[in-house]
Amino acid sequence: MKNSGTRWGLGIAILLFIVIFLPLLAVLLNAFLPGIFFGNIHFQGFGLLGEIFQRPLWRQSLLNSLWLGLGTALLGTVFGTCLAMMRARWQYATGRLLDAGVWLLLITPSFMLAQGWVLFGGADGIASRLLGMEWLTSFLFQPVGLMVIMALSKFPLAYLAVLASAEWSVSHYGHAARMNGAGPWTVWRTVELPLAVPSIIAGATLVFIDTVGDFGLPAALSTVYRFPTLTYSIYSAIYQSPVRFDMAGVLAFYLVVLLSLAMFILVMSLRKSRFDFLSAKATKSVKRKPHKSYLINAITMVSIAISIGIPIGSSLCVSIMKRIGEGFTLQNLTMDHYLSLFSKAAADHTRLNFIEGMVHSLAIAALAAVLSIIIGFIVAYVLTFTESKMKGGLQLFSIVSLAVPGIVMGIGYIFVWNQKWLEYMNLHLYGTPALLVIAVIAGAIPYAVRVQLGSFGTISPSVLNAAAVQGAGTVGRMVHIVLPLVRRSLLLAMLAAFGTSVFDLALASMLQPANYVLMPIVIDQAFEFGRYGYATAATVLSGMTLLLLILLIQFAGESMFRWSDNRRSKRTEMTIPAETQRITHGGSSYEFDS
Repeated sequence: MKNSGTRWGLGIAILLFIVIFLPLLAVLLNAFLPGIFFGNIHFQGFGLLGEIFQRPLWRQSLLNSLWLGLGTALLGTVFGTCLAMMRARWQYATGRLLDAGVWLLLITPSFMLAQGWVLFGGADGIASRLLGMEWLTSFLFQPVGLMVIMALSKFPLAYLAVLASAEWSVSHYGHAARMNGAGPWTVWRTVELPLAVPSIIAGATLVFIDTVGDFGLPAALSTVYRFPTLTYSIYSAIYQSPVRFDMAGVLAFYLVVLLSLAMFILVMSLRKSRFDFLSAKATKSVKRKPHKSYLINAITMVSIAISIGIPIGSSLCVSIMKRIGEGFTLQNLTMDHYLSLFSKAAADHTRLNFIEGMVHSLAIAALAAVLSIIIGFIVAYVLTFTESKMKGGLQLFSIVSLAVPGIVMGIGYIFVWNQKWLEYMNLHLYGTPALLVIAVIAGAIPYAVRVQLGSFGTISPSVLNAAAVQGAGTVGRMVHIVLPLVRRSLLLAMLAAFGTSVFDLALASMLQPANYVLMPIVIDQAFEFGRYGYATAATVLSGMTLLLLILLIQFAGESMFRWSDNRRSKRTEMTIPAETQRITHGGSSYEFDS
C-alpha cells in the first residue's frame, strides 16, 4: 500500500500541478518577464510592476478593488455576524427560511444578482419608474452603494462561518459575568463577542477574497456605472485592440498579492491568539424562544426581502413585462420574452443563442463535474489512506484555486496553452472547448476534495489493509470498498461541482472558443445590449432548468442507492439449505441442522 500510495500521489500531484498551479505560476512569471510566452523573452526589471502607480487606469483599478473589498468585508461581516448570532441563540419561525436564503445566495451567480440590482435601481428601473424612488439610483451607483450591493450578496460567507462556531455553548462564562454584576449587553460585548473573534476574522477574510476576485458583479454593473476593478480591467486588457498581455499580467499579479495578504493576515491572527475556550463544561447549544419573536421574524423577513427579493424578484418581474414603466397591468404582462428564446427568426438568431448556449454549458459542466469527482476521489484517497510524500503538495494544489479568481486562472490558461510549439504535439487547446473543460475542472476540484474528505475519514484503514492482504490492488480497494461507502457524498460533490460550473462567467469570458455559444455569455451580452426582457427570461428559464436537473439527478441517484441496498440485504438474507445430522450419546439420539 505504501508503494502504490507513492505512485498514485506522484501522478495525481503532477496532474494538479499542470491544471491548477502552472497557470497561476505563468501569470506571476509574466509580470516579471512580459512576452515570455510569445517568443519575446527579456527581463525588464521590476519597472513594469511599479507602473501601476503611474498609469491612472491601473492605479484606479487597484484602489477600487482594495476599497470595495475592505468596505464589503466590513458591511458583509457585520450583517452576517448579527444574523448568525441571532439564528444561533433563538428558535423562531423564519429561521429555516433564512438558512435556505443564505444557500440560495451562495449558489446564485454574482452577475445574475447584479443584473437584478441594475433592473431595480437603475435610472429606468423598477424603483424609479414604479415606486417613485428616484434617489435610489444615485445612492446605489457610487462606491458606498456598490459596497452595500456586494455586502448583501457576500454576507452568507460570514454568516456560515460564525454560525458554525456557535455549535457549542459556553454559557458558564456568561453566568460568571452576570454573578459579578454584568448586564446582558456587557456579557455579549465582553464575553460572547470576543469568543467569536476567530470565526468573525475567517468570515471577513472569505468575504474580502470573494469580493476582490469577483468578476460577475463588476461586469454587470459596468453597463450603468464606470467603476474599474482589477478583475474587469484584466478582462478588458485581453479583449482590447491591441491585446495587452503585459497589462493583464501585472494586474493579475497584484490581484494575487491582495488575496495572498488576506490569507496571510488570517493565518497570523489565528496563530498569535489563543481561542481554545472549549472545556468539559461546553455543551451543545440549545436555542430558546425570544421574548419578542415578532421582531426577530420581521428582521429576518426584511433581510431576505432586500438581499434576495430585490435582485431575483426584479429579474422575474422584468421577464414577464412588456415595458418596465407601465407597471403590473394586465395589458403589460407578456410571455413574449420566453417565447423569443425559442424563436426561429434568423435576424437575431435567438433560438441558436439560447438552446445551443444551454446545451454547451450543461455539457461542459457535466463533463467537468464527472472528471473532477474522479480526480477528487483519488486525491482524497491518497490524503486519507496512504503515506505518500506528496500529501503536502496535494493539499496545496487542491486549495490554490479556491483563493485564485477565475479571471486569473483564465489568463493563466491563455499563457500556458496558446503556444505554437504545442501544435506539433496536437496539444494546442487554446480556442477549443477542451481547454474550457480543463479550466472548469480546476475550479471544481477543491470542492470535490473537501466534500469527500469528511466521508473518507469515517472509514477505518484496517478494512483496506485486510483487502490488501487478500491480494486486492489499489483500484480494487477504491472501487469495491471505498466507493460504496462514500457514494452519497460523491453524488453531492458531483452535483455541487455541476451546479457551480454552468454559469461561470469569468472562465467563459476568457476562454470562450470562437463561434461557440455559452449560456453565461448569452445572458451577459443580452443584458449589455439592453435586451433586458430576453436576458431575464434566459436567466429564469436556465436557472429553473438547472435546478430541475439537479433534483432529478439526486432523486435518481438516491433511488439507485436504495435499490442497491435492498438487493444486497436480500442477498445476505439467503440461507444455505441445512443438512440434518444425527448423533448418539449415552443411549440418546439427537438431531441438529448444520
